[in-house]
Amino acid sequence: LWTGLQFSLIFPAAATAMYKQWIPNTNFETASNWDKGRVPCASDTVHFEKDKVISVFVRSPHVLTDMYLPLNGELMLASGAGFAAFDGSWDPGCDSGVTVRFADAEHHAWFDPTLWQSVSSGGELEPSRHIFSVDEERVPCRYDNVMFQPQTSFRVNVDSSQRVIQLRSISLMGQEIRSPEAWARYLQSSSAPLQFHGNGTLQVTGTGCPDKSGCACGNSLDGPRICAALLDGAGGQCPALTCQSALKPLGHCCEVCGATISLDFTPNFDLQKYRGRLVEAFLNQPKYAGMRMAISKVHKAQTFLGFIPRSSIPLIQIVLIDDEEGAQAGTTAEKLAEDIMEDIKQHGEALGISSGKMEVATGSTFNGQLGSRASSRTTAGVVMGLLFLFLLLGGILFLYRRGRLRLPTLHVPLSWNRMEDPASPEPDSDKGFDNPMFDVDPPRNDAGEKMTQETTLKDHQVFYINPLYDASESET
Repeated sequence: LWTGLQFSLIFPAAATAMYKQWIPNTNFETASNWDKGRVPCASDTVHFEKDKVISVFVRSPHVLTDMYLPLNGELMLASGAGFAAFDGSWDPGCDSGVTVRFADAEHHAWFDPTLWQSVSSGGELEPSRHIFSVDEERVPCRYDNVMFQPQTSFRVNVDSSQRVIQLRSISLMGQEIRSPEAWARYLQSSSAPLQFHGNGTLQVTGTGCPDKSGCACGNSLDGPRICAALLDGAGGQCPALTCQSALKPLGHCCEVCGATISLDFTPNFDLQKYRGRLVEAFLNQPKYAGMRMAISKVHKAQTFLGFIPRSSIPLIQIVLIDDEEGAQAGTTAEKLAEDIMEDIKQHGEALGISSGKMEVATGSTFNGQLGSRASSRTTAGVVMGLLFLFLLLGGILFLYRRGRLRLPTLHVPLSWNRMEDPASPEPDSDKGFDNPMFDVDPPRNDAGEKMTQETTLKDHQVFYINPLYDASESET
């Protein structure tokens, strides 16, 4: 067991940097960390599972009847904190004398959006009346600062689909680590493996987003992990929606009613300034009091013919959600999107916006989005049909050239070479057989009659055009 005390030291950070704070803790005084829903008292027996790795911060002194400790763990004692044995005297409100077990903290996952909150550099909650983040950005992004509350212990599962989880900085026990070297030294300490476990590796870079147009979050590889954690508490199902043709924003787990705007931008675009413009010019208006907006840079995957993956392109995504319900769901967001598009039409060039595309999903069936999507589906169906036809014809041609497929030969009668005799045909008994190579009547096969090939050519005039045979040559 290691005991000690660390003092707070907060370094200044850039005002525009994003701070994400971890919510759960493994403190001894947190009631939810115990199976009885309360902190152990004097007549209780404290029980830590022996095979559970744990780090526990203790803020105050405690009197206990007995305590079972884990095989691998630590108790971090604040100044004046400690434990004493219960002497059997009466303790008001503590006459149960039961075993109180510490809860399992192994399930607290780094990529669970519900376990993070956006805060200021000082740790205060940021006002979020109008601004929210899509689900992938609720978890710390590669240029974010991560904070664990001062005087708290924790244990985090950092299982990830990416080998390295990059961060700008990380604050532990009130001390901010901003350099790769300092973070490497901390990982060698005895506390690090008790606080972080899993197959992922946290990496502190000390660098912020270098692009004023913003940087993509970088959590797309762990998107399925984020959504699984988010929906776990909801039975694995997204909430039911009342709007038609609901929208699926990039980086968001569930569909939404409202509007999305995709912006193509120039090097002059400034994401922070534009976010402030939208809040001041539109979201602060009384008619948009119930609106919420998410705006960030994302990478949209490009495809060839609708399904063949290609490179991705960066764009600015704006997601607008209102608090309307039923048939009115999304209607206020639609009006705000129209106002923003009109503002882009008038001032887009000065703002560094080259073009914008709006999509809407409302509770009304009579909106432009339905027709637009139906047209897109029809176009995609036509393209897929043509592609399938080309693939089929190409396959047939390939097999034919390889000699694995024989095509039937079509014989077209050459009616311009001779006129059909309108007279009744000879009896079937007088005819031989139809020869597909020569359109002539074969000679009768009378008894004793011998005919050579030369006789046949003289007695039967050629009455068809044979490109491989010239009758004049046979006369010579």
